[in-house]
Amino acid sequence: MNIGRAAEESGVTPKTIRYYESIGLIRPAERRANNYRDYSTVDVETLRFIQRGRSLGFAMKEIADLLALWRDKRRASHRVKAVAERHIAGIDRRMEELAAMRRTLSQLMRLCHGDARPECPILDDLAGKSSTQARRRSGAQTDAA
Repeated sequence: MNIGRAAEESGVTPKTIRYYESIGLIRPAERRANNYRDYSTVDVETLRFIQRGRSLGFAMKEIADLLALWRDKRRASHRVKAVAERHIAGIDRRMEELAAMRRTLSQLMRLCHGDARPECPILDDLAGKSSTQARRRSGAQTDAA
């Protein structure tokens, strides 16, 4: 099948398919006499595998490792599980980082008056000023207003 049909059946764009070929994630497609790429059902299954891995947040290196394991019919499942465990640990770290970012931003939003005044602890924090300085400035400006 041509690249358009392979893209349609796999849910991956033709550009992405060419990218996966260029980085060696999938083998280059055979070429027809007219020089069009010719993909097999195995290629489409591989593209679906990659697409599903990407939707679960696996990095390309992890997907390459998982593809190698998928293709190896003598693999030990503990190796697959180890990749998934490392990925979950990374997800957990990112979730903790996101929660910390959310707490910080929520605190800054509480400090920001959100009115017509130009003072804003959110911008002060982004500029590298401490929230204590920002609170003092904001409070001092409030008293003066």
